[in-house]
Amino acid sequence: MTSRTFTRLPNIINVFLMLSLVFSGNILQRAKSLGINYGQVGNNLPSPDKVINLLRSLRITKTRIYDTNPQILTSFANSNIEIIVTIENQVLTLLQDPQQALQWVDSHIKPYIPATRITGIMVGNELYTDEDSSLIGYMMPAMINIHKALVQLGLDRYIEVSSPSSLAVLAESYPPSAGSFKPEVSSVMQQLLQFLEATKSPFWINAYPYFAYKDNPNKIPIDYVLFNRNIGMTDPNTRLHYDNMMYAQVDAVAYAAAKLGYRNLEVRVAETGWPSKGDAGEVGASPTNAATYNRNLMMRQFAGEGTPARRNSRLDVYIFALFNEDMKPGPTSEKNYGVFRPDGSLAYNLGFSTMSTTTANSESVTYSSYATKAKTTVEYWAILMLAMIQVVMSRLF
Repeated sequence: MTSRTFTRLPNIINVFLMLSLVFSGNILQRAKSLGINYGQVGNNLPSPDKVINLLRSLRITKTRIYDTNPQILTSFANSNIEIIVTIENQVLTLLQDPQQALQWVDSHIKPYIPATRITGIMVGNELYTDEDSSLIGYMMPAMINIHKALVQLGLDRYIEVSSPSSLAVLAESYPPSAGSFKPEVSSVMQQLLQFLEATKSPFWINAYPYFAYKDNPNKIPIDYVLFNRNIGMTDPNTRLHYDNMMYAQVDAVAYAAAKLGYRNLEVRVAETGWPSKGDAGEVGASPTNAATYNRNLMMRQFAGEGTPARRNSRLDVYIFALFNEDMKPGPTSEKNYGVFRPDGSLAYNLGFSTMSTTTANSESVTYSSYATKAKTTVEYWAILMLAMIQVVMSRLF
């Protein structure tokens, strides 16, 4: 037996372990690291009760909304779907006052607990960008006041408080081990990391390999950003090998946190996705690439993968987004990140045929799909098994 054969043995063993997970059903536990963002910037979206069935058709039990929509929070009661809510950026100035923060939690969160499984509060979204740094100063007082309000109302044991950052907070991200925060935000990041460690909450980032590829398609291999088989890159400092950009981005944030003294803080992905349509200059925005990115990402989530720097820690990821949103401002791509169209049809073929019923014109998810649950469950696991084998075998040869 050659040394090459020996190196393949652990991967071959992984194939059989995954097969046993599939047939035992235990893989559903690992799939709990996958969530999806439920944006509402559209004028033709389905009602929240139909959204619940869509999430179930995807076998996803976690979602995030960008506000505290009462209709959604009420509809999700007793659904057993975990939901993260968001405090809109424009509200943060109000929450500098502890009493206002207490009133906000008392009126926006407490009425829905425990029937609705609110597990997190995002305080703002991307409060620092290259274009706007005016909001980040409001972040820490608002987070501290919201957490104190949760403690006062006895809700802190259920709900984590954090704030998702864009990769604009990084001064360096390549190679991952060189990850560091920009000097202008390092003081705020130090406060944030200290708060997250004290409250046992994760650091959330929005990671979009699509943007890096769009800006430099001639130098960044498309397979590297789509999770396809590729030669990848090796970090010269750690000798860790990366076969996709998103994991490299996550580890860059982890190394940046470590440089400030927080080596064990969990990093999660609040948003990642790929647009299925874009303007003429938006290179790579297509249904094929969107399907490939999300399908490959989902397979890795079902396999319970961690990043190269944290192999033994499952990476929590929220896909952006559940729906195309026709009222979002900006380029065409911003309106076309959805896995679904507003009418409930798939925006592209994810490759999981049991999630949909094919019609002459589209692949429409059946809102009442659980009427045929016995039939589709067998088909689902068969397709999932084959897809997982494909992911693992691609690493063997």
